[in-house]
Amino acid sequence: VDTYIKSGMVIGLGSGQASGLAIQYLGRQLQAGAIKDVVGIPTSVDSASEAAKAGIPLDQYQDSSQIDFAFVDADTIEEGTLTAVIGRQRLQGVESLVQEKTILKAAGKLVFIVMGKMYKCGLDGSIPVIIKSFNWMATAEEIDDLFLGDAEVWRRPSIGHAGPLGGDFPLVTKEGHNVIDVIFTSPIPSLAEVADSLDQIEGVVAHGVISRIP
Repeated sequence: VDTYIKSGMVIGLGSGQASGLAIQYLGRQLQAGAIKDVVGIPTSVDSASEAAKAGIPLDQYQDSSQIDFAFVDADTIEEGTLTAVIGRQRLQGVESLVQEKTILKAAGKLVFIVMGKMYKCGLDGSIPVIIKSFNWMATAEEIDDLFLGDAEVWRRPSIGHAGPLGGDFPLVTKEGHNVIDVIFTSPIPSLAEVADSLDQIEGVVAHGVISRIP
């Protein structure tokens, strides 16, 4: 906040525990008069709630919105490329990964907040993928075939833990899409290549990989 945010800026307010602390601190700086005329564009319900409590003026994102700076918690960052993964844990039905990525990629500058041990080469773990509900199983199978032997594909449940099909209560986003987790069982050679492959599959709406950012 002290390094990047100046008076008069439009700020993309990220999601996550550390981003919540940054939002609280930004609110205190505004109240103290150290920063003025800042407008926040929240990336999630949680960040909007945190900003409202902190007294940060808010606006909704529009296609023409000019965002000077944004910050967000990242689940992991690929060393060297700075390609990141978001949405592994905190994505719920009321959230929109599509909206969050749009806001973050529209920012003139973007900061990822991440634990040091999660900044590394040869990343593993899961990548959330948003897919259209219609014929979702065929899309999931195509993704499974794409990463055959390297990853498992599970539909995310809204309650508790579930099997590959999401159990009795699969998670549905506010746009009506399904969320699947591509869980890599071996190190990922290139996050950008994974993102490019997912982008080419019909039925994929968005995913948690953010690459080629300013």
